[in-house]
Amino acid sequence: MRGPGRWWRRKSTPQKVETYTRWSFYFFAVMEFFSVGFTSVAPLGARLGGAVMLVVAVHATIAFVTVSRAVDWTRGRRPQPVGLMWTLAAVTAAVSVAALGIAEHGPAGESVDTAAGGVFGVILVFGPGIIALGVRDRRRAFGIAAGFAAGTWVVTFALGASALTALFTALIVLIGGTFIAFTAVFSVWLLNAVYELDEARETRARLAVAEERLRFGRDLHDVMGRNLAVIALKSELAVQLAQRGRPEAVAQMVEVQRLAHESQREVREVVRGYREADLASELAGAQGVLTAAGIDCTVSGRTPSGLPTGVQSALGWVVREAATNVLRHGDARWCAVRLGGLEGRVVLSVENDGVTEAAEGAEASGSGLAGLRERLAQIDGTLEAGPAGKGLFRLTAEIPLPSESAPPEPLAAVPAVSEVMP
Repeated sequence: MRGPGRWWRRKSTPQKVETYTRWSFYFFAVMEFFSVGFTSVAPLGARLGGAVMLVVAVHATIAFVTVSRAVDWTRGRRPQPVGLMWTLAAVTAAVSVAALGIAEHGPAGESVDTAAGGVFGVILVFGPGIIALGVRDRRRAFGIAAGFAAGTWVVTFALGASALTALFTALIVLIGGTFIAFTAVFSVWLLNAVYELDEARETRARLAVAEERLRFGRDLHDVMGRNLAVIALKSELAVQLAQRGRPEAVAQMVEVQRLAHESQREVREVVRGYREADLASELAGAQGVLTAAGIDCTVSGRTPSGLPTGVQSALGWVVREAATNVLRHGDARWCAVRLGGLEGRVVLSVENDGVTEAAEGAEASGSGLAGLRERLAQIDGTLEAGPAGKGLFRLTAEIPLPSESAPPEPLAAVPAVSEVMP
């Protein structure tokens, strides 16, 4: 059964921040209606209060839509909602002037003045702040609030208020509007920063893969370049000698054959070194990379001594693949790596939190895990991966040990990343 918070856990961190930003400003529009629109019916009467409530509802609706379009524009999904922003500004000004008119020339009574003043203040504070969402330059965003404050002084003074009263009212509008505008500017900056950090993490993972490919390519070039050049020269010499009927051609071809076999051996060594992962290095590397990504990674447990090279290599690949999945999928805050022996088997488990539903499927059925299962199957090992509770994902690898393996002993300290990584 899907829990009520399932939809939230499925989101990545940038998506969560975007959702929080949207609904924070949506709440401003909703609060505007219920705080001054809905409550104005009682003090202003059914007819006038109903009209004010309808006008405030229209303003809140336009503000709601402006928030949606402005956030989409911030993320590059829509064009800048210039027309909608001008519409919101015009409606904000019109509702504010109407509220002042009701306070000055409407029904007498302190409750009427309070209701009209509330509509005036809330509209003029929330309106400029929401418009600021659609402005990229922060100086323009604050300029919008200052412009509405200046207009407030002019209209209030023109309707008969004293210069000091008009200035005080404009100052309140300026402070409130600037605060909401600052909130909008900061929220947009934070949202963009979170997305950029997420993109940087993905870029870092791709660069790590590209760097490993370059290293492997350099190794192959160093191994094959010289041998292939010598083979080409000796083959050409052998052809020339054979054309002249010289017996030395046979010796040259024997040398070519020897170089070809040597090249095959060296290539196999390079590939074997690429495929075989050192367990201690992989544990240290995974801990370092995950910690750098802001994930609390711990390595603990017990392991039998004298693990065969093939077992260490297989476990190293499990650690590498698990760390890659933690970085690429989900939104983990911590990761725990446990290594130990159990009844003649070495067991490695990697558990992390914050796994989304999409990540669960990607991690459990990815091609990387399929390759690990094939690798472990060659040494009679098994691999299990899947959800391990609410928001948890666990990967467990078990490999049988040779009968002469020593009993478990404490896991050696994981070396620092600088000691195992160039």
